[in-house]
Amino acid sequence: MTKPIVAIVGRPNVGKSTLFNRLVGKRLAIIEDEPGTTRDRLYADIAWRDSSLTLIDTGGLFPIPPSELAQRVKEQVEVAIVEADVIIFLVDVVDGGTIMDKEIAEMLRRSDKPVMLAANKADNERRQSEALQFYELALGDPQPISAYHDIGIDELLDKVVDNLPFSPPEEELEMMKVAIVGRPNVGKSMLLNAILGQERAIVTDTPGTTRDAIDTIFEYNGDCMLLIDTAGIRRRGRIEGGIERYSVARALRAIGRADVALLITEATGAITAQDAHIAGYIQQAFKGMVLVVNKWDLVEEMADRRQYATEIQQKLKFMPYVPILFVSAKFGRGVENVLTAAREVFEERGKRVPTPLLNTVIRDAVAAHAPPSVGGKRLKILYATQAEKSPPTFVFFVNDASLMHFSYQRYLENRLRQSFGFQGTPLRLIFKRRGEA
Repeated sequence: MTKPIVAIVGRPNVGKSTLFNRLVGKRLAIIEDEPGTTRDRLYADIAWRDSSLTLIDTGGLFPIPPSELAQRVKEQVEVAIVEADVIIFLVDVVDGGTIMDKEIAEMLRRSDKPVMLAANKADNERRQSEALQFYELALGDPQPISAYHDIGIDELLDKVVDNLPFSPPEEELEMMKVAIVGRPNVGKSMLLNAILGQERAIVTDTPGTTRDAIDTIFEYNGDCMLLIDTAGIRRRGRIEGGIERYSVARALRAIGRADVALLITEATGAITAQDAHIAGYIQQAFKGMVLVVNKWDLVEEMADRRQYATEIQQKLKFMPYVPILFVSAKFGRGVENVLTAAREVFEERGKRVPTPLLNTVIRDAVAAHAPPSVGGKRLKILYATQAEKSPPTFVFFVNDASLMHFSYQRYLENRLRQSFGFQGTPLRLIFKRRGEA
């Protein structure tokens, strides 16, 4: 089931990144005093009360962009508004209502989305009373907050959760679900056409949960698969060009619904920060992944696949387990391997390791490299079991979970992969004190 999306929107330098970090609980967005620091969107999953949601931090919005960079930021924000279920519109009580605030308010009213108006920097009684001036924006009651001092944040989150749309549980389809995601202009549409253009039996095309996307159920080597298309090739013209070009937010919903994500990039350029953002979200969602390097026909005569794969792994070093394929969707080269690799990752996610064999591997791993001691106290792994599959989830019962260091957790994960594979899928490792529920 996909999480609802909440976007933080506002003009430059009103404290959007500070609020994002406050809501997330850690410093994910870089904070500077210079306006326009946040140029791309950042994403994080948070929980409040009994609800989970995906939070999007956006760049400073200029309704009339003064530069090409500001225009690109505006396009990014427009995507966030289109994709969001609820919008937090952040204004600044110190500056008061500005012409830009009024222009943004008008844009948000046209979006027909629930808008929570938050008046930031209200860190004393006088400033809190000044929040009343924002009633003129005609967006409901302004909520005075101070993102920096953690004032009014709980009340703001309560309003957000109260306005989240009701989503009935989606019917789970008993088939592999594959999402096609990636940056603009890397060939997602062409790859999908190449996949479906070969001798496959398309069962049905149905509108998906992802806005303006089409779910394609088709038969591949005797198995039914569901392709979740974030390129939206069957709905051209439904979204303005600028918004269509910046479609990462749409990928979040698709990833949430998928078992395996095909992250498409291109051979003619290096792995970008946006690629890494999408890959990181796939990992955080514990979904399988295949990295598909498209447009290989443009570089294959002068490029070395192994060197190229090494460079990719250096950029995505947090996901060394991901298979990398080189294809040319334009000429159909290597396309037949894409779904084969996705199926292999899907099967790896469904593996279950017998408990006795698992504990033998863990004992050997500890014997080869004992956990480091912390303050003279050493972690002891008493017992391990696989609690779930898809994603593979392992629970370790230990003497003191606080003694588990990240580096040793990575070591254990590597030993599990050496012994059992799990190519293409994240592993979830949980450490509990003995007797803990």
